[in-house]
Amino acid sequence: MTSIKHVSRTIFLLLTLLTGVAQADTLLHNIKGYTSTNDGIESFTVLIFDDSGRIIATGDDELITAYPAATQLDGDGKTVLPGLTDAHAHVLGLGLLNTSLDLKGSPSVEDAVAKIKGYVDANPSTRWILGRGWNQVIWPIKEFPTAAHIDAVVSDRPVWLRRVDGHAGWANSATLKIAGIDNDTPDPVGGKIIRDGNGRATGVLIDRAMALVREHVPQINKDDTQSALSAAVRALLAEGVTGVHDAGISLMNAEAYLSMADDNQLDLRIYAMIGGAGDALDAIGKPIRRYGNDRLEIASVKLVSDGALGSRGAAMIEPYSDDVENRGLPFWTQEELDNQVIKANKMGFQVGIHAIGDFGNQLALNSFEKAQNGKPSPLRNRVEHAQIIAMSDIPRFAELGVIASIQSTHATSDRNMAEDRVGPERIPGGYAWRRLLDSGAILANGSDFPVELSNPFHGLYAAVTRQGRDGEPDGGWYADQALTRAEALHSFTLAAAYAAHQETILGSLEPGKWADFIVIDRDYFEIPSSEIDDIQVLQTWVGGEVMYEAGGIQ
Repeated sequence: MTSIKHVSRTIFLLLTLLTGVAQADTLLHNIKGYTSTNDGIESFTVLIFDDSGRIIATGDDELITAYPAATQLDGDGKTVLPGLTDAHAHVLGLGLLNTSLDLKGSPSVEDAVAKIKGYVDANPSTRWILGRGWNQVIWPIKEFPTAAHIDAVVSDRPVWLRRVDGHAGWANSATLKIAGIDNDTPDPVGGKIIRDGNGRATGVLIDRAMALVREHVPQINKDDTQSALSAAVRALLAEGVTGVHDAGISLMNAEAYLSMADDNQLDLRIYAMIGGAGDALDAIGKPIRRYGNDRLEIASVKLVSDGALGSRGAAMIEPYSDDVENRGLPFWTQEELDNQVIKANKMGFQVGIHAIGDFGNQLALNSFEKAQNGKPSPLRNRVEHAQIIAMSDIPRFAELGVIASIQSTHATSDRNMAEDRVGPERIPGGYAWRRLLDSGAILANGSDFPVELSNPFHGLYAAVTRQGRDGEPDGGWYADQALTRAEALHSFTLAAAYAAHQETILGSLEPGKWADFIVIDRDYFEIPSSEIDDIQVLQTWVGGEVMYEAGGIQ
């Protein structure tokens, strides 16, 4: 497969040279087009957009005679959908997987260690061995690994490997020494140093304890950042992603995006959230909106209320069902979180708060209630993940106008441990998309890549079926919380655009909006639900230009 840019522009230029008349409009016909609108799903067989990349009209074949001068492209009966937006992900993290150790899917600690050895042997000059993706929950012995596991294959160089969810890190002894972590190092607030029965640090750090190592890890420069971002963008376009809400970027990451937009090298749309309400936010100062021909906005702030469920860092109101002395790790007191939300909102920034546990979600909702004086805010604040929610807190999303930014693949990935963690009484408030939607909340959907795979059709499949790609469990995991196909598509398109204040320019194929669309190999609305995750993208268009092509429209 090849990536082709500016195909439509080439068509216009050739026609101009041959006829001396600029063809301002492109008419795509013989398609099965679908789009979410505020009134539901609309279908069409013709799509017309102009030379600026804006949609003129959608409709039936009557449009062909209405626009006789338009350049005609035959869609060969293929299905066209709006470009898909991932409403919560980490673009740099995805790009860096190309240059770091990827442990995702390792079935055991022994397999992970073998991959570490292979990577070390293949990279003899790399000083720091960095990577992510391990997950002890899927190992036969569901216990955290230790520094000794890594020391057995590499002890002369520091190794730092983040868990699949990014909320725990695994270090060898060389790394612990560099970070100054020993048996007497206290746990930081919001973090935990895992220790053995004798109180010795084992090599695993949870949540804010990871900062003890992170401050010693060499930081990549702006050029390397931009290269990683570009690699991620290419991969995303091939999967039909035309926009990403990048959750928690650094100042250098922001500068790289701005440079890419200035140089016309940002081939999809980024809605970025500055990580934290500290120095990076102060440096940005005010929201950056509609930058680079609507390719970039930096108008949100990502805060964190708690950790993750897999590492038991998610903050719970009552103790974990499988760890009765543990309630997780709140990152902040209520007052501290309140102050950060109020600061960011007063600066004009939307706030998205990472919240996994029911107490973490309650902290987030309480902060929004205070900052918003108990009513919806025009800033459209968001809860990122909204995974385990107390049943009494579910209605508060709609009441406060707070968007639930969910990731449907998390439900199917977490089902092997989620109910163990929270028990049968609390699980009805977990991954409760139908309850949220029926209460009036807006659901924006994403993947949280590279925690999950970035392919949005996996997310659409999980939202509709509540099953893993293996088809398990039969009938779906708590299938009463599934979304319809129309609702799932809406969550990845128009609702995602709404979550970024972009619904007037993106999210649906309607007149005046950008011509961001994808051509796929089968009909999303007609195929069996078991095939949704197998859909292949043939073309990805952004602003009326082909940014990725594997065949399709002629």
